[in-house]
Amino acid sequence: MFGILGKSLSTGVVTTHYPDTPPEVSPNTRGHPEFDWENWKDARPAAAVCPTGALSHQDSDGQRTVCFDLARCTFCGLCAEVDSSIRMTRDCECAVRHRNDLIFSSRYQLNANGTQDCRLRQVSGALDGSIETHRQSLDLLGQQIKKRAHEIFGRSLHVREVDAGSCNGCEIEIAGLNSPVYDVERFGIHFVASPRHADMLLVTGPVTRNMELALKKTYDATPDPRLVVAVGACGCSGGIFGVNYATRGAVDAVIPVDVYVPGCPPNPHALLHGILLATNRLMNRP
Repeated sequence: MFGILGKSLSTGVVTTHYPDTPPEVSPNTRGHPEFDWENWKDARPAAAVCPTGALSHQDSDGQRTVCFDLARCTFCGLCAEVDSSIRMTRDCECAVRHRNDLIFSSRYQLNANGTQDCRLRQVSGALDGSIETHRQSLDLLGQQIKKRAHEIFGRSLHVREVDAGSCNGCEIEIAGLNSPVYDVERFGIHFVASPRHADMLLVTGPVTRNMELALKKTYDATPDPRLVVAVGACGCSGGIFGVNYATRGAVDAVIPVDVYVPGCPPNPHALLHGILLATNRLMNRP
């Protein structure tokens, strides 16, 4: 016992100062891809290598519409490897309240050789601006979570995590929230074993057909007012699995979702950002 205490004292405090300071992420961390919409010459190579169909294009009447669905993106970086107009950032705080807010598109006039004429373009859903809007709330994230939790749920926010069919990647990041590094309980957030004690459900993975009924019953067992956060690309859209004989796809295909947290998997900073958005949404409900 004294050896453990001595080790703890010599190690010191390891808890991150986030959100009072920027996220302390590894230089190798992959966040969302960033597009040079104005100078993008040809979206076809990047769309061809996208494993989930997050990046797609459609040609019609001499125009090309390029669509990027962040909810389906696994942050794999394959698109950036084949297209210099795309780069992988380290920004991971991408949570949104509405599914459509994760979809971005750009329209180009086509040249005779199939490349895109960048002089004629129309962009819908400015990804960089959306992320910057999210980032503006991060500096006061911890204080806001404490305030929201106290006003809505008393002194704490109780969370029940539900694995509806994930690969366990998101679970590892969620477990990290309880580690000494992130220490989510400093915000008054606690994980509970029963949905009957929960204020919020964190749902991961594409919803398998074997878990569909269990998820519905878990949602019904959670007392009002209840919140649902879809975690990861699989939870937001079905991810690499999509909809098939074994899965229903996204969480919102089975139960209502309040906040979507994209990523594969989203890191603890992204999860905290999603929790804040969820509590804000509850405050704004009629």
